Amino acid sequence: MAHPIERLNLRGMTWNHSRGYTPMVATAQRFSELNPGVEVTWEKRSLQEFADQPIDRLAEHYDLLVIDHPWAGFASAMGLLLPLDEHLPAPFLGDQAANSVGLSHQSYFFEGHQWALAIDAATPVASWRPDLIAAGDLPQKWDDVLQLARRGNVMMPGIPVDTLMNFYMVCSTLGQDVCQGEDCVVSAEVGLQALGMLRELALALDPIFWDLNPVRVYEEMTLTVRYAYCPFAYGYSNYSRPGYARRVLEFGDMVEIVGRRCRTTLGGAGLAISSRCKERQAALDYAVFVADPICQRTLYFDSGGQPGHRSAWMDERVNSMCGNFFRNTLAALDRAFLRPRYPGYIYFQDRAGGPIRDYLRNGGDARAVLAKLDDLYRESQKL
Repeated sequence: MAHPIERLNLRGMTWNHSRGYTPMVATAQRFSELNPGVEVTWEKRSLQEFADQPIDRLAEHYDLLVIDHPWAGFASAMGLLLPLDEHLPAPFLGDQAANSVGLSHQSYFFEGHQWALAIDAATPVASWRPDLIAAGDLPQKWDDVLQLARRGNVMMPGIPVDTLMNFYMVCSTLGQDVCQGEDCVVSAEVGLQALGMLRELALALDPIFWDLNPVRVYEEMTLTVRYAYCPFAYGYSNYSRPGYARRVLEFGDMVEIVGRRCRTTLGGAGLAISSRCKERQAALDYAVFVADPICQRTLYFDSGGQPGHRSAWMDERVNSMCGNFFRNTLAALDRAFLRPRYPGYIYFQDRAGGPIRDYLRNGGDARAVLAKLDDLYRESQKL
């Protein structure tokens, strides 16, 4: 008489979008088919919760976590995640590092350990409706964006966290990365210029943008004919794939500021394993399965994912299915700014976007905004 197969159950948490959820479900299904004794179940949270919800709570209840890299410092300090470098083969991790999209792989390396695998890569890029704006009419410089915005054809995300990422972008493109010193987020000269530029653009946009995240921007662009161009929002290749949205978007690099292409702020997502996971080997095997380059450029991409392995970004078949999204935005990923990851950084990120957004919307004392950012920055470093 045959004995029943002993089943291991792994629970995972990701974010609620086709890019974040369906590839995890698809890979879990296939992994279970290849490993009949393992069941992987994925749950999902909102995009905002993905960025904000403390992972210490999630690590108590889930074996597998799709995380945002700024959590790496906090997770390291609290011992929340499994250090993958102590459990995965060096050649595998070497391939992941050599085929990183920009600093995606490195973004999960902190205090000497690799805390997640970069299964997803993203940074803000430009997007447009090819049926509403000709390639020859696409903005090339910041002033071109302003002109198009004043005609009512531009949309971008305006919620606090995206406003903060745009502030980082302008500062970095002007030549000064943020949060590099101990006391000051950015110099007054660069900070004031960045605030002024962003306020001028914000005042030219439809006020609905204040409440939109990148996904809702893309939904507005594909469901209506009001907005032809988005100068910068975290890229979602789903919207460049025929059949996903009502209209297809094209994606590419950003405009120039002072002669430099915009240097946006790296995003993406990593697959981590909770240090409380009892079925570690099964979780490690699944993580390797998802991050494997063949899976990344086939099953993972085909199921709606936005791969983190460079081979997928260069793959002819992958690019042919999404209007060359990956090939056309790769340069932006490769130069993207890596956010701080010290343990208290999330405290700063959660609070710094609000004062900037209030200033862009209502005006006021720009120097006071920079002072507030510095105060929050110093507070966050004490945590």
